[in-house]
Amino acid sequence: MPSDVAVFDRLLEIALLVQADMARELEPSGLTPARTHLLWEVHRRGPSSQRALATALDVTPRNVTGLVDALEERGYVRRAPHPSDRRITLVTLTDLGVRTTAQMDDDHRRIAAHLVDGFDPDRLERFRADLDAVAARLHELMDPEVRP
Repeated sequence: MPSDVAVFDRLLEIALLVQADMARELEPSGLTPARTHLLWEVHRRGPSSQRALATALDVTPRNVTGLVDALEERGYVRRAPHPSDRRITLVTLTDLGVRTTAQMDDDHRRIAAHLVDGFDPDRLERFRADLDAVAARLHELMDPEVRP
């Protein structure tokens, strides 16, 4: 098998493993990858309008409404009026949302440290740079004007 195909196959394997692990960890809490992504964006950005979240997640505003409804129903977020624009409703984290995203952040750091434990710093930096190059090429493939 050519090495380029082997590398791509390994990337696919890693992507599937990450997805499976994420689904397994999220399932008991009623979170899905899409809900988690929205929760993470609110954690990262702070209180946000649904339109801003739709843009950040690259989904329709209607899709965000469904995600926010589900997260609000489970107690992770709440809708609040914008302080200066009554036309805008902000999505904010509840105490449960704050605790959940803090735990997600801790888990993220712990898993990241475990995955690269024992890597020489120079080797790790080279690996990061190589992954950056692969990610950039994948982004190019997503652009219909660039796609080979």
